[in-house]
Amino acid sequence: MGTSVQVTPLCGVYNENPLSYLVSVDGFNFLIDCGWNDLFDTSLLEPLSRVASTIDAVLLSHPDTLHLGALPYAMKQLGLSAPVYATEPVHRLGLLTMYDQFLSRKQVSDLDLFTLDDIDNAFQNVIRLTYSQNYHLPGKGEGIVIAPHVAGHMLGGSIWRITKDGEDVIYAVDYNHRKERHLNGTVLQSFARPAVLITDAYHALYTNQTARQQRDKEFLDTISKHLEVGGNVLLPVDTAGRVLELLLILEQHWSQRGFSFPIYFLTYVSSSTIDYVKSFLEWMSDSISKSFETSRDNAFLLRHVTLLINKTDLDNAPLGPKVVLASMGSLEAGFARDIFVEWANDPRNLVLFTETGQFGTLARMLQSAPPPKFVKVTMSKRVPLAGEELIAYEEEQNRLKREEALRASLVKEEEIKASHGSDDNSSEPMVIDTKTTHDVVGSHGPAYKDILIDGFVPPSSSVAPMFPFFDNGCEWDEFGEVINPDDYVIKDEDMDRGAMHTGGDVDGRLDEATASLMLDTRPSKVISTELIVTVSCSLVKMDYEGRSDGRSIKSMIAHVSPLKLVLVHAIAEATEHLKQHCLNNICPHVYAPQIEETVDVTSDLCAYKVQLSEKLMSNVIFKKLGDSEVAWVDSEVGKTESDMRSLQPMTGAASPHKPVLVGDLKIADFKQFLSSKGVQVEFAGGGALRCGEYVTLRKVGPTGQKGGASGPQQILIEGPLCEDYYKIRDYLYSQFYLL
Repeated sequence: MGTSVQVTPLCGVYNENPLSYLVSVDGFNFLIDCGWNDLFDTSLLEPLSRVASTIDAVLLSHPDTLHLGALPYAMKQLGLSAPVYATEPVHRLGLLTMYDQFLSRKQVSDLDLFTLDDIDNAFQNVIRLTYSQNYHLPGKGEGIVIAPHVAGHMLGGSIWRITKDGEDVIYAVDYNHRKERHLNGTVLQSFARPAVLITDAYHALYTNQTARQQRDKEFLDTISKHLEVGGNVLLPVDTAGRVLELLLILEQHWSQRGFSFPIYFLTYVSSSTIDYVKSFLEWMSDSISKSFETSRDNAFLLRHVTLLINKTDLDNAPLGPKVVLASMGSLEAGFARDIFVEWANDPRNLVLFTETGQFGTLARMLQSAPPPKFVKVTMSKRVPLAGEELIAYEEEQNRLKREEALRASLVKEEEIKASHGSDDNSSEPMVIDTKTTHDVVGSHGPAYKDILIDGFVPPSSSVAPMFPFFDNGCEWDEFGEVINPDDYVIKDEDMDRGAMHTGGDVDGRLDEATASLMLDTRPSKVISTELIVTVSCSLVKMDYEGRSDGRSIKSMIAHVSPLKLVLVHAIAEATEHLKQHCLNNICPHVYAPQIEETVDVTSDLCAYKVQLSEKLMSNVIFKKLGDSEVAWVDSEVGKTESDMRSLQPMTGAASPHKPVLVGDLKIADFKQFLSSKGVQVEFAGGGALRCGEYVTLRKVGPTGQKGGASGPQQILIEGPLCEDYYKIRDYLYSQFYLL
């Protein structure tokens, strides 16, 4: 049998809840994504709590709350202790996302689910990988290789490829095939025939995605219209994900139009977010990377955007129309919620949503059709204790300190008694007898003269009256004392922790204002009031989620053509729609499991491990094919001295085989190649390539259908047997390797 693979959804199937899935590969348990929602609903994590202790590795795909928000809580409360793998941007920006979540919640509630230390502990040991980096798991995971690949959607967003014995398990959710200003499109289409593809059906029913230029024009025109009549514009955004694309759109438009309206980016970690992003250019789109290489122009040196980390600075800003991008996108907490309540009753103002709000949140309520005229909002804020409350708090703290000191002293006394338990005099006051001070040791050794024992009683087993002493012996060689270089290496997490107190820099460390807010230990309390907010402002929703639409999802899955398909993360209607489409057109094995329902997607192929003998390899001639080398081998199966299967040279003559052409021809690339050879070439209808006057070349699927959806493809050359025909055929053969 092939590699054993089981998939168990823990959260995020048949609904829009956060993403969290258990994938077992030959008994090695992966937790892929560990998401939470902005409501911090602990009931969503109950399935995870039942398996957290069995997880061997955690893979994170995107740096937002829906993909990694539960990681600190799971490590603190649920017993999750597995190593975590992510790209560098997902690690850094995910950390800032959780900081912003914590500080936003802490200002309006007594959040006790996790602390800042829990966030640091969860992220400090993340193993960072680069795109396409193959990482061989150690220990229990020996033989398994993991690698992140470009997903689009968010900076550092990843498609995870898990490989075991030549079979691939691909996890691809929230990917985007479109190239954006700061991100390249996904590379999902580069995978062919994986054993298992786990993907989402989130946008399976969404098919009217507008062109980027038209969408950007509507977006900017809507903002400009409200600014020009004296209104303010609020964009509720995430902390460090899709907001980056919006910042670039506004920055470029303001530069081109010369607008003087101010733009503010307001989160608790806005300065640190942009500092990090400036150093992640190699993770961004080709256009941004090339621009930096040629002109040293960093796209995120924002000249028209002001970074703010507290609302007081916004309140003190000059009066007049302004654009504010503030977290959180759900409007459940953060600066965006406060600003919405202040601006909602002015019809000149605009609240512009760029993504669908999470289920059950204020943002989702405002996006309903028709939008509500009034909303009931609970507003909370944290205020310092004063007067009698402060006195009572301090008295209680002093009482707790005294009790703690008393407990510590009692424990210390018990430890002293235990350490002197073998000495008869250990529990009695010291009596100094001048007659015995000249002979302390007695029969144990030579007498020590003139030794006065005061406050210390040596155990009866001691050789000499001395305090405990531990000899830290050092090793020496011909160069001096032997040292361990690791003792002098400053760890990344230590540098980051120290940087919190020193201000921001290019590495994205926290500035002093944010760090001081984190370290604020003044006694305080949360007070809440309920308000009825009149919604007179304009409410507009535009699609800037950065996900592929339904048509593209179907095309992608057909191109990848997996042997088995698992669908997750979408409402029931979208899940069933995509499931039926794939069953009818792409793959006979499609699964859409429920929460905690395990589906076995083990490959039907048989895999065997064999050893290539030296005699066989010495006669093999390899040919270079991309990053690999290929060769045709005629051999027979034998066994080595250690009883392992081995491929040995043929004992007799090998039977002839048909020539095999190895390679992947792209019609567009072949067109350019023919043009360079002086051949007149152009695309004809149906994706065919007309070469010269008489010859036509086209790709067909295994059943003769143009652009076949799955299986191996064939290339047909049509035309009369003439000189051009044979010349085009030779050019075509040159694009492959003949084995």
